Amino acid sequence: MKKKAEWPRRLRSYDWFGGTGKNAIMHRSWMKNQGLPADTFDGRPIIGICNTWSELTPCNAHLRDLAERVKRGVYEAGGFPVEFPVFSVGESTLRPTAMMFRNLAAMDVEEAIRGNPVDGVVLLGGCDKTTPSLLMGAASVDIPVILVSGGPMLNGKWRGKDVGSGTAVWQFSEMVKSGEMTLEEFMDAEQGMARSAGSCMTMGTASTMASMAEALGMTLPGNAAIPAVDARRRVISQLSGRRIVDMVKEDLKPSDILTKEAFENAIRVNGAVGGSTNAVLHLLALAGRIGVELSLDDWDRLGRDVPTIVNLQPSGKHLMEEFYYAGGLPVVIKAVGEMGILHKDAITVTGDTIWNGVKDVVNYNDDVILPREKALTQSGGIAVLRGNLAPKGAVLKPSAASPHLMQHKGRAVVFESIEDYHARINRDDLDIDETCIMVLKYCGPKGYPGMAEVGNMGLPPKVLKKGITDMIRISDARMSGTAYGTVILHTAPEAAEGGPLALVQNGDTIAVDVPARTIQLEVSDEELARRRAAWVKPDMPISGGYGKLYINTVMQADQGADLDFLVGKRGDEIPMGRDSH
Repeated sequence: MKKKAEWPRRLRSYDWFGGTGKNAIMHRSWMKNQGLPADTFDGRPIIGICNTWSELTPCNAHLRDLAERVKRGVYEAGGFPVEFPVFSVGESTLRPTAMMFRNLAAMDVEEAIRGNPVDGVVLLGGCDKTTPSLLMGAASVDIPVILVSGGPMLNGKWRGKDVGSGTAVWQFSEMVKSGEMTLEEFMDAEQGMARSAGSCMTMGTASTMASMAEALGMTLPGNAAIPAVDARRRVISQLSGRRIVDMVKEDLKPSDILTKEAFENAIRVNGAVGGSTNAVLHLLALAGRIGVELSLDDWDRLGRDVPTIVNLQPSGKHLMEEFYYAGGLPVVIKAVGEMGILHKDAITVTGDTIWNGVKDVVNYNDDVILPREKALTQSGGIAVLRGNLAPKGAVLKPSAASPHLMQHKGRAVVFESIEDYHARINRDDLDIDETCIMVLKYCGPKGYPGMAEVGNMGLPPKVLKKGITDMIRISDARMSGTAYGTVILHTAPEAAEGGPLALVQNGDTIAVDVPARTIQLEVSDEELARRRAAWVKPDMPISGGYGKLYINTVMQADQGADLDFLVGKRGDEIPMGRDSH
């Protein structure tokens, strides 16, 4: 366990506010125009509250209230809180896709922390990309931080049934196409899908990343599952405000917590909760920021034999409310520990081990958090497939897939772009049946650009009307964490980089064997070489601004899709001697 730093000591903020020099006087005097007493700058920890609040990010629209609760805790512990905004990546509204802006938001977080006089930071997030962007940016600076999630919405309700935000959209839209649901019913169901503040209440990407943050040790125990409107969400915000002050005094930093063991814990917990495939990208990117070696092979190795014991949509039947009432993520972490696959000595923001934070918790509902012998699948986690179609890997979420499609060979039906898919998928003359494999190209990090959540392509009506609800789908795109199906994603290298996916043609045979972890395009090397010689790299759709920077520097999915110049840079400080004043 890390030795606590001496206290009191000179803090980072002293370089701005300490002493009697001209610069210090200017810095203090300008801050005092907010009505601050002189002893505000007496050496106490100055705590930034990094807030992704935005009314354009519905999942985070309630974070202003939580910021006030954090401030109470900071004041109670003897610190001085200062709230500041950063770019809020709204999953539900931002185009072309929020993933394109995760790295931009992480840059904003990094530079806002690095360039300002804060000794520690409370990160306020919730929506899918806000949590990883906060952690990535903060890890690059490496001063004490703690994350507080906004929490999930209350359960969706429609005609006496629970409905999951996101998941219900995928289900109901397919039912409309198959004739099982009327358009009027679909419109009526909309009103009950998102009926309170908070993020999706399924085990989508928002809940997954809140769970990953807790499993990594970057939040207080129990943070992930508390509903957004539950009073206990305010309580944990206030307690986090208190705790960050002590973390500054102890000098407990992300680099002390985000070790290889912490990432291994998170990967195994992801398997146990049936977490989103998006977690693969985000944890790979975060590991790159903190300097931890993490790869797709780690995801497959560590998650392969972890049973999925959390019975939540989209893999199971319950929602996040029930998960919290059952005991939440601490119960899952305890179960993983009892399986003998948890690094129990990993340190968390509490300053104590992860095991000491969960060893005494109780499971209050074993239909929500299942016993191991009743797991949704005994081999959960993320399956990483490789072969001549995905030399650098592709991923699949077994807990959301159909067992009968885990080994399958089929004829490729190819869509050259998402526009091509939309133009043809509903046509009666589309040559497709349930034995085929749908292939979507040019939707990866560079190709979309931004790697949109379009990988779970809706099935054609002519197949749905047969009662078929799943087919194998392959792309270089992503899939929403709220979605489900036998969907193979993140194919690397992507089509826009000339990956083999770009060479697939209608009628090709593709063989998928998930237990063997293989994905093979059954076309000769000679034919593939001929196709490659004829392939023309597509023009990129963006010619300037951040979009151009993104396309020119984004790495492939197997590396986390971060920007290459941001990886491995940690702890740099701006020389104070360059202060223009």
